[in-house]
Amino acid sequence: MRIKPFEPLAGEHRFGDIGQLTLYVLFMALWLSDMLLGYSTFLNADVPAAIRLPIGVMLLVIAGIMAGWGLMIVFGKNVRFRGVIRRGPFRFVRHPIYLSEILMYSGLTILNVSLAAAVVLVIAIGFLHFISRHEERLLLARFGDEYRQYMKDVPMWLPGLRRGRSRRGSHPRP
Repeated sequence: MRIKPFEPLAGEHRFGDIGQLTLYVLFMALWLSDMLLGYSTFLNADVPAAIRLPIGVMLLVIAGIMAGWGLMIVFGKNVRFRGVIRRGPFRFVRHPIYLSEILMYSGLTILNVSLAAAVVLVIAIGFLHFISRHEERLLLARFGDEYRQYMKDVPMWLPGLRRGRSRRGSHPRP
């Protein structure tokens, strides 16, 4: 089955895109202004740059790789069939693209230890969780048991935290 450009995968929350864009602009405005003016970066003195920089950069690199990999799988040129995606970063978490946003915000927040940006980070996590839950209801309606099994096999946010034990090659414990 060939997918037309911009055809929705299974539906999105109507405020998903505008909400993400709004939070991004708000985050970046606060983070950049805080970096220049330093109104909530007083913790930078307590957390050495030798700790902040490697952790922040590592989170940004992971976020970039995860976002690029996930977006290629979902929107790449060779996409022919829309089903439950279980490859790439979707093997590890159900929402790798949203998780990459959270990692990006976290990496930038750690680089500058901006408390103002951290507030937006917390709001973004709540918002992304909310729209993820909405999208999962749509995916369950569209794919039924196949998506329900995927939800059991793959954690929503944190790799390695599986709700079920039905991974390939493993058996449930009695």
